[in-house]
Amino acid sequence: MLFLVAALMLLGVVLGTVAHAPLTFTAVAAAVIAAWLGIFAIRERHGRRRHPSAN
Repeated sequence: MLFLVAALMLLGVVLGTVAHAPLTFTAVAAAVIAAWLGIFAIRERHGRRRHPSAN
């Protein structure tokens, strides 16, 4: 429960920071994060296909 409260507080700080940042900076940061998550998802999907789990 404490972890959830800390995560929500951190989210509030980040959203507060984004509200004061210029729109172009926010858009670029969002695009970088989205690309990073997309690359991570693709690598995870391909890694799981090549090496099946031993379970």
